[in-house]
Amino acid sequence: MDVKEKIKKIDMGSLKNARFNLILKRGAWFLASLVLSVSTVIGGSCPFAVSLICVSSKKNFLFSTVGAGLGYMLFCGGNDAIRYFSATIIACLGALAINIFNTKKEAYLPMLVAFLSVFTTGIVMNLKAGAVIGQYALVFGEAVLAMGGSYFFFKGVNCNMKRLKFKALPVADLTCLLISFSTLLSSLCVINIKGFAPARMLAAALMLIAIRFGSKKWGLIISICLGFAIGISGENSLFLLGAYAFSALAAGLFTSISSLSVGVCFVFSMAFFAVASGEGALALCSVLESFGGALILVLLPESARYKINEFFESGADIAPDGSLRQSLVVRLRFASSALSQVSESVRDVREKINEMGRIEPMESELRMVAADQFFSISDMLADLAFEFDEAELFDYKAAGKIRRMLGEYDIYPENISVIVDKFSRTRVEISASAKTRGLDSPRIKSEIEKICGRYFEKSRTNYSGKSQMVSIIERANYKMDFGFAQYCAEGKLCGDTVKMINDGRGHMIFIISDGMGKGGRAALDGAMGAGLLSKLLSAGFGFDSSLKVVNSALLVKSSEESLATLDCACVDLFNGKCEFYKAGAPKSYVLKNNSLSKCELSSMPAGILRGIEFAKRTTVLNVGDEIIMMSDGITDLGGILDEFIKVNDKVTSNERAQAILDFAMEHGDSRHRDDMSVIVARLIKD
Repeated sequence: MDVKEKIKKIDMGSLKNARFNLILKRGAWFLASLVLSVSTVIGGSCPFAVSLICVSSKKNFLFSTVGAGLGYMLFCGGNDAIRYFSATIIACLGALAINIFNTKKEAYLPMLVAFLSVFTTGIVMNLKAGAVIGQYALVFGEAVLAMGGSYFFFKGVNCNMKRLKFKALPVADLTCLLISFSTLLSSLCVINIKGFAPARMLAAALMLIAIRFGSKKWGLIISICLGFAIGISGENSLFLLGAYAFSALAAGLFTSISSLSVGVCFVFSMAFFAVASGEGALALCSVLESFGGALILVLLPESARYKINEFFESGADIAPDGSLRQSLVVRLRFASSALSQVSESVRDVREKINEMGRIEPMESELRMVAADQFFSISDMLADLAFEFDEAELFDYKAAGKIRRMLGEYDIYPENISVIVDKFSRTRVEISASAKTRGLDSPRIKSEIEKICGRYFEKSRTNYSGKSQMVSIIERANYKMDFGFAQYCAEGKLCGDTVKMINDGRGHMIFIISDGMGKGGRAALDGAMGAGLLSKLLSAGFGFDSSLKVVNSALLVKSSEESLATLDCACVDLFNGKCEFYKAGAPKSYVLKNNSLSKCELSSMPAGILRGIEFAKRTTVLNVGDEIIMMSDGITDLGGILDEFIKVNDKVTSNERAQAILDFAMEHGDSRHRDDMSVIVARLIKD
């Protein structure tokens, strides 16, 4: 077959369609960037067109650059036009570099380019104009906004459009897609007739359609996204965020009645906010726009209603898989990162205010403690993300069998989760009303063992208000024989607080917290340190993030110095791994086959300085090995204590702890005795 015959076989119609689709696609990039160039937020910033350029793929960045550049030159005046046009050029070069060198689709690269494009041009223009420090802070905030916009655009552009079904597309991707669309729609609000904006009318119609034909949940999500994007576009529009959200919530109550009732409720709710806001003409226009949106809903033809219903119902038959877990992991990690950035911003602002000499030292310290709290929350979210990520499998079949089994006993829980982690350890979590009885019975545990094919520990129940959570974990290979003894130097108030907890995840945790000094003040500090730490660890948070919270709490507890040492040991009952965590705590001992080793780590106590960290050491225990933890009232004895501890009389852990305390009482200085506490824990076979 020659070349001419091959050419004849080419489907010219397909070529024309492909060419038309290409033109349409690139035209869409051009129009989107042109529209976004006029999208402003409070303060007159308009960085979103730059954000879109950074996520453009292939040759689309050329068309988005032309659209953005044209828009900035037409709609921005003076120095702003020059500045944003320069930012588009930098973003275009960055997008070109990403397309040439980046083989993987990663969000951080477009985010970095967007940030640098807006930040560098803003800095240069402010330096040229001799701006004050506050204007530089605004430039930084605008750059962060451009970076965030780039993230949402990236996720929206690269989501799997074949899975654009409200029950198949991951929630994180769908949210990013909605925010991207909302930002684009808010840009069109500049087109108005005496304040009446067709774009806002369209937004109201979309909310009502989602409420009527979708669900209350997605109607509320869409209303929040649209309200936020439209609300930040102007100072007078901020009331729309609350107005849209509340109106959508109220309209959702009538979704089962009729489209007319949904529309009427929405309009009346918007009218209430219009009167309450006192925004005058804009408020009146918002009511008219909501009326127009309601009219669109009511007048929808039957064919359109059918198509919309079909869209919202698609994916209803898709079985749940790991997408929920992945979505939770992604969102928690993103929230963790965002809070870290907030903390950094607080720190930067504080340093700038200090340079200006407008803040007292005490206020400065409190603000830095607040910044530390953001970091603490960030770390906690990261811990939760890690825990979700550890869950390799949600056994839905086993959960269904457990629910049917519980029904035979007239027990109807709210939720059942059977979680298998990456180490093949199984955990069953059952949430129910606090009034529900029988979930912790041995018979129920035995039935669950038969269903899961595993042996479980005795169930643990935690109560929170009107709910309870029953946790049943797979039986570990080992358990701990432990005991403790304590001496109070001043009556009944002891500065040492001892906690021994099972976290419900196969770990045994031992804590000694020693408050500064003696008596009531030391007892309060020690109890606060150990109490907070034990609650956070039991809730599933990590040691490092929990320490930050405890440290911040002690720092702000009073104007006087308040500190406590924290001595912790965490033993994995599945493999015998033991991790020591020390914050200003004295040495601990590990006794293996009459061979004594010390765990002595240098660290700062909690409550004395910001930013303290645990000193850590790890060892592995075998059956019969002991760990011995003591407060400094005992460890001050030195070498004679070491020789005494080496002698293992094969007594119980409680007896051994009491013997160590008695030895310390006998050989210590009776005139200057401190509070003394000792924990002895021995690993034994279950």
